[in-house]
Amino acid sequence: MDLRKLKKLIDLVQESGIAELEITEGEEKVRINRVGSGVVGGVVVSQAPSMIHPEYTQQAAPLHHASAAAPQAPAAVASEGTPVKSPMVGTFYRAPSPGAAAFINVGDTVTVGQTLCIIEAMKLMNEIESDVAGVVTKILVESGQPVEYGEPLFLVSPN
Repeated sequence: MDLRKLKKLIDLVQESGIAELEITEGEEKVRINRVGSGVVGGVVVSQAPSMIHPEYTQQAAPLHHASAAAPQAPAAVASEGTPVKSPMVGTFYRAPSPGAAAFINVGDTVTVGQTLCIIEAMKLMNEIESDVAGVVTKILVESGQPVEYGEPLFLVSPN
């Protein structure tokens, strides 16, 4: 599916207020979910196995390995602060561009709506905003690492 068409579909979901949109075009299937405050929650594109390029298959393999090591015990996470979770699957980046300063660091005070990081999904850069206010106590993901939907990214404790 054309990237421009995908962007239009995402805009349609955001503007219309619908919770989910699923479209099948030939052997391609796209599902767009909307999460809470108008942020697009995830995009899933699937193709027939014969249509998948080998280089994409090789890139996808580490995702399963990395996500298996990422989960932490819920009690340990909750005791250090409120987790800010990933609203989508993609690649996590702490800074707006390579070489730029990180959006936030441990010890920084954040407000609701402040940009914390970027998650790249389907070549689209999605700014992830804080849904809690407080002090960043821990950054749980390294820049460039793949993240899953619902995976804790940061811990924020109240001021």
